[in-house]
Amino acid sequence: MILKFKIKNLKFNSGFTIVETLVAISILTLSILGAFTAVQGSLQKSYYAKDQATAFYLIQEAVEYIRNIRDNNGMANIAAITTGGSVNWLKGIATAGDACIFGNWCYIDSPLDSKTACSPNTFANCPFIKQDSTTGLFGYTNGTATKFKRAVQLTPINANEIVITVQVDWTSGVFSKSIQVKQSLFNVR
Repeated sequence: MILKFKIKNLKFNSGFTIVETLVAISILTLSILGAFTAVQGSLQKSYYAKDQATAFYLIQEAVEYIRNIRDNNGMANIAAITTGGSVNWLKGIATAGDACIFGNWCYIDSPLDSKTACSPNTFANCPFIKQDSTTGLFGYTNGTATKFKRAVQLTPINANEIVITVQVDWTSGVFSKSIQVKQSLFNVR
């Protein structure tokens, strides 16, 4: 009799059924996929944040380049006044013959201290920025092409004010991204 009782207990403790095993595997798979999806989303957002930070630095560099020329013109004007002369505050920024003449899109290569018009006059015709792998500097002559395109446009407001528009475009996967900043620049007489 004892032997039959043990055999009956073995039938009831036979383990998981195939359905229970499949349900357990499905739950485990979904939880792992959820974690992978969260990690992938975080990585995509971090890459976008990195690209956005680079774009803001490229915009800041272009604005600072134009400001530097204006400031140098202001210093030269102070020196010229003592001798009875004057220096136009827009000299080298948006004067006749300059690449960034009002209304034109141009690109600035600050390591080479040069400005070049985008030809024909559209943002789309400006070249992609290159980055020098040894120095890390961005420019248009040395290095490998990046995914960033930057251009500057100057608009006159009055004799003592212009608006600097700097736009940076790039692609992130299949999506195109763009940041445009406008800033007023005044004569510092």
